[in-house]
Amino acid sequence: AMAEPKVSDLLIIGAGPGGYAAAFLAADKGMSVTLVDAGERPGGTCLHVGCIPSKALLHAAKLITDSREAHTWGLKFTPPQIDLLALRKQEFAIIDTLGKNLAELCQRRKVEYLARRASFVDSRTVQLDDGSRRSFRYCILATGSLPARPAALALDHPRVMDSTAALRLDEVPGSLLVVGGGYIGLELGYVYAALGSQVTVVELTDGLLPGVDRDLVRPLQARLATLCHRIWLNTKVVRMEPAGAQVRVTLEGAEVSEQTPTYDRVLVAVGRRPNTEGLGLERTRVQLDARGFVCVDERRRTTEEHIYAIGDVAGEPMLAHKATFEAKVAVRAIAGEAAVFDAQAIPAVVFTDPEIAWCGLTETEAKRQQREVRVSRFPWAASGRALTLGRPEGLTKLIVDPDTERLLGVGIVGPGAGEMIAEGVLAIEMGATATDLALTIHPHPTLSETVAEAAEALHGTATHLYRPRR
Repeated sequence: AMAEPKVSDLLIIGAGPGGYAAAFLAADKGMSVTLVDAGERPGGTCLHVGCIPSKALLHAAKLITDSREAHTWGLKFTPPQIDLLALRKQEFAIIDTLGKNLAELCQRRKVEYLARRASFVDSRTVQLDDGSRRSFRYCILATGSLPARPAALALDHPRVMDSTAALRLDEVPGSLLVVGGGYIGLELGYVYAALGSQVTVVELTDGLLPGVDRDLVRPLQARLATLCHRIWLNTKVVRMEPAGAQVRVTLEGAEVSEQTPTYDRVLVAVGRRPNTEGLGLERTRVQLDARGFVCVDERRRTTEEHIYAIGDVAGEPMLAHKATFEAKVAVRAIAGEAAVFDAQAIPAVVFTDPEIAWCGLTETEAKRQQREVRVSRFPWAASGRALTLGRPEGLTKLIVDPDTERLLGVGIVGPGAGEMIAEGVLAIEMGATATDLALTIHPHPTLSETVAEAAEALHGTATHLYRPRR
């Protein structure tokens, strides 16, 4: 007979920003923790093939575009010589450092890390891909998501990439087609355009970043139009086929000037789907919703009461910081503490240049809900700091309740928007009003003052904007 499998207080499947955060908090609370992930080290998609490598490449891309635009300041740089090998080395050194840190934190906290795949044998036991088994009192599913690949885009060809392959930066192709105008497509499209590819973006809907506030998208779209070769909206990729060393693509759309163009490489970035396959969930009582996400309650507990789910696999928005926050909720719930997921605002950031960031209610959502709101916009053309950066195209916008002036949403487009949005999140979580923001002294000259000025503009008293009295 097989030996009884080892029992952990908590077994976590998936070691991304949800899984490892859960493991570390549970260990800090004195639980025995086993963390299982197919990767050699913890970190998941975010660290190894997502947030971190993309931000490293975006930093390099911004250096290139900044140097190109410095001539307006009387500074002329020769076009950079790009050493791809050195750039990749720098990108992977960052991942390596962070990965080592996480591995070390596992050891220090006595979290058992197993670089394995796990699937449920029953609701109390998993089998690992080396044949061994582990049992648990509680389990957290944190298996994340994978790039989606619709049938028309399923060409198995070395020149057709998903985001993971694009981040490996094998080469800078002469021409690149980006399929999907969401944040992943635009971030990577921006990187390749800066590195010298002729980039074409096709998007199925009538605008880039579908679902994002149009006021915020406009300045980015204008800048991408100068960086990219083409941006085709309302356009569908019907088919892809090999054409020598290139890929021939069949496009359908009113704007398309060429029906079957060829490209050196194609990046498919049409979103992500929850990673629930091959987990043996059918051998538990865990249920999935119509879109394949694991059903959870406000404590992040699944329909199997000792199994929890967090992060991308447990529903949208599929963002690392949401996973980390949910990890803490789930662990506290397992520890018997009063914990629920009740965040008022989850920030989102698109790390292009300009950056776009928002939290809480957007004007788009307010319209869809037919909800009365007041909107205040402060254009960065009126910001001294934005002009000293040579970036007057930005905008800060507030959505407030018309009766109480309570802050409901914040949207920012411009360099540094991702860092600034946290003030909006805090204000919404604290139930702040526009007056609270206006009465908070912001440092001058900074981009952050545009938040206070947008709040003042609500009453027509913004120092740097003139509104005639009605």
